[in-house]
Amino acid sequence: MNILQINASIRAADANSTRVARQVVERLQAANPAATLDVLDLGANPPAVLDGAALGALFTPGDQRSAEQAARVASDDALISQVQAADVLVLGVPMYNFTIPVQLKSWFDAIARNGVTFRYTANGPEGLLKGKTAYVALARGGRYRDTALDSQVPLIRTFLGFLGITDVHFIYAEGLNMGPEATAQGFAEAEAEIARLFS
Repeated sequence: MNILQINASIRAADANSTRVARQVVERLQAANPAATLDVLDLGANPPAVLDGAALGALFTPGDQRSAEQAARVASDDALISQVQAADVLVLGVPMYNFTIPVQLKSWFDAIARNGVTFRYTANGPEGLLKGKTAYVALARGGRYRDTALDSQVPLIRTFLGFLGITDVHFIYAEGLNMGPEATAQGFAEAEAEIARLFS
């Protein structure tokens, strides 16, 4: 088993979402002692933002790209290869202003490539990253699960599903900015969900 842990927080190892993601990884490693682990810290190493120059590079034939364009495409290629090699994705995702961090959105943009991670067919789009499992560790200051204010879960589920990753499990650590008791409850609920998933 190849595990790819993706930490989306800008707070690095101190992030609540990273803490929960790490607990998921520990369970996976305990069940699969020979598993390999690759950790991608999007806060420390944010993917380049998709802009006009990047789009131009992607649509320029490989043998006609400038050195700058080739380097830009190569950075996305590396991220794509990393996710292709993974059997399991573990995403640590905080909530910033009701959505995902921009670093995670840039990673989404980097790995979504027509003909590589998805393709268009006569029947519509088809994801090409099938057979993978994803665990999404969500950390929120308030409580948004199953409410209209939770834009993260629909976005992440839709994006991963578009790429063919449909076995997706969400773990919620919520209420983390609502006082010590709420914080303890939020982490306890996340730990209980992890225990249930790996029971």
